[in-house]
Amino acid sequence: MRHALILGGGSGTRLWPMSRRAAPKPLLPFIGGKSLLEIAADRLAGLVPPNRRTVCAAEEHREATLAVLGGWAEDQFLGEPVGRDTLSAVGFSAAILARRDPEAVIAVFTADHVIEPVAEFQEIVARGYALVERSPETLVTFGIAPTAASTGYGYLELGDAIEGGARLVRQFREKPGAAAAAEYFNAGPERYLWNSGMFVWRAATLLDAIRRFRPRVHEGLARIAQAWDTPQRAAVLEETYPTLERISVDFAVMEPASRDSSLRVAAIPMPLRWLDVGSWPMFAKTCTTDENGNALAAETRILVGTSNTLVASSDPKHLIATVGCEDLVIVHTPDATLICRADSAEAVKELQRLVAERFGGEYV
Repeated sequence: MRHALILGGGSGTRLWPMSRRAAPKPLLPFIGGKSLLEIAADRLAGLVPPNRRTVCAAEEHREATLAVLGGWAEDQFLGEPVGRDTLSAVGFSAAILARRDPEAVIAVFTADHVIEPVAEFQEIVARGYALVERSPETLVTFGIAPTAASTGYGYLELGDAIEGGARLVRQFREKPGAAAAAEYFNAGPERYLWNSGMFVWRAATLLDAIRRFRPRVHEGLARIAQAWDTPQRAAVLEETYPTLERISVDFAVMEPASRDSSLRVAAIPMPLRWLDVGSWPMFAKTCTTDENGNALAAETRILVGTSNTLVASSDPKHLIATVGCEDLVIVHTPDATLICRADSAEAVKELQRLVAERFGGEYV
């Protein structure tokens, strides 16, 4: 049967100071009053039945996550004791879903994206399901046409066309340097696509690939799955999960699978409006703008001689006032304010680390 999995973890450090450990990026209601998790869940309506939707996120956010989703059952939440990157998250989820449904075909989505229009998105994902159902050895990813020579995304090098509008993937190229990114971008979307981080695969096929490419991770996942319906579930999960290798599914599975003759890695282009809301400049693209190109996410503001600046606040009564600003990011929260150049926004991740180092957990 068809299943949908949302990866709802991630610390969102590049969206500090709004994204915090207690209230991470997927749960923040800052996209038109909705959270990214809600938006991701809404995209599933009509794609798979409600009882075949699952979210995997930090166990400490179980209550908050289920409150945001409203109506999802407890067993539709899979809680990670600690974050161990995407291989563990998708492997853990596949192991539990395969235990419930040995024929499970899982589409994997992240709670980072704004994708429109939804109807076309669902039609493309349905093609991914159908491709895996016809060819169980296929691991499907969805590719986005690059809009810039970005070093922040992985790239899919495309090979021959196959059925369902898909292309074989010759190679995964993770977050290249500036020169390589320019080369890939200039080659065009017929040659390279951005890796969206969305996938479709048969649970059993993914687990077998993990067994062959990362056997120690597979051993841990098998131990967790075997204990899942027993009184030892919590103890085994708490003991085993933190020992799993911290690595992405792209590096651990998709890259070696693209070179393995027993598997087939395919990319389906997704020519839609796609925003990966992982930084403040990307968040700005979800906001309304004024005649000077300012992105507006603060209810109380006055901007004088200001252009191409994001102003955001979590306090509707707090006034943000600017004079003569250009190309800035200004974000206010009750206990921390961020001001940076828009072209330096990627450094917010390092800034958040320094804040944690200097002040402990008080501001993170």
